[in-house]
Amino acid sequence: MDKNRIEGGAKEVKGTVKEAIGKLVGNERLEAEGKIDKAEGEAQGAIGKGKDAIKSVLK
Repeated sequence: MDKNRIEGGAKEVKGTVKEAIGKLVGNERLEAEGKIDKAEGEAQGAIGKGKDAIKSVLK
């Protein structure tokens, strides 16, 4: 498994938590940061999945 998948998943979870806390306390900035982290994590995870797919084809 590519490290980007792992790191992306962790960043996605971090973003989800930040977004939820921001909503809970009414902090729009924290909520927005959470959404950004979540999107970055999803993108990084997708890159990792792509790398894994390429590696499996090249085997």
